[in-house]
Amino acid sequence: MRTAFQWIMSLLFVIQMYVSMVLIALFFLPQVMVKRDRVFVTVHTYTSWVRWTASWMIGLKSEIRGTPPTDEVIIASKHQSFFDIILITNVTPRPKFIMKKEILWTPIVGYVAKAMGCVAVDRGKGGQAIKKMVADVSSGAVAPGQLIIFPQGTRVAAGAHKKYKIGTGVLYKETGQPCVPAATNVGVFWKRHGIMRYPGMAVMEFLPAIDPGLEMGDFMVAMETAVEEGSNRLMAEAGFVLEAPHEIPDN
Repeated sequence: MRTAFQWIMSLLFVIQMYVSMVLIALFFLPQVMVKRDRVFVTVHTYTSWVRWTASWMIGLKSEIRGTPPTDEVIIASKHQSFFDIILITNVTPRPKFIMKKEILWTPIVGYVAKAMGCVAVDRGKGGQAIKKMVADVSSGAVAPGQLIIFPQGTRVAAGAHKKYKIGTGVLYKETGQPCVPAATNVGVFWKRHGIMRYPGMAVMEFLPAIDPGLEMGDFMVAMETAVEEGSNRLMAEAGFVLEAPHEIPDN
């Protein structure tokens, strides 16, 4: 009975989450069209709403640990579900994402992503995608802010493992910016797929920055170690039993 009730509340939460996305976006749209920076008020309003409704509708509270960066940095984050995007966006002043280009064609989300200054890449083009990503960032085509990248390239379920891609290292080397690793346990409560959302405490933790100047290989090891060890610690804290991780093949 309790599981059925949680599923029903999860469904209602998901429905209102997307309805509120449309309503909040439409409310702020005229302001964003006049002054693009108002897009950050839009996304902060929406992400605050999602965090608040999650806390009482499905019992999923959220906590930020560490110091969210406010200057121009790269944030390399574990990506387990939509909720980690919500948390990072909510606490960074000018967030922008490295994202797959298909999102640009998504109604509302695509327009907001453009206004935020997100960098769209074609994941199917490999090296060309990395070159374009670096060129867009280095040329100043992307407004200053916190550039968020998911080093594994996609959502990875709690307890699973997927190879870290070189794109984060290339950005780190070419931009000369510090990189802030970010760990999370949101996948324990909010799975990659499905309706069910579980109660608990979802945590996003910003870890000590990796200063510019490391060799590519050393940076990749330091970044992956920080993100993986931090996320494993948070998941274990949430009661998730960490088993031998199964590898997810590249798409």
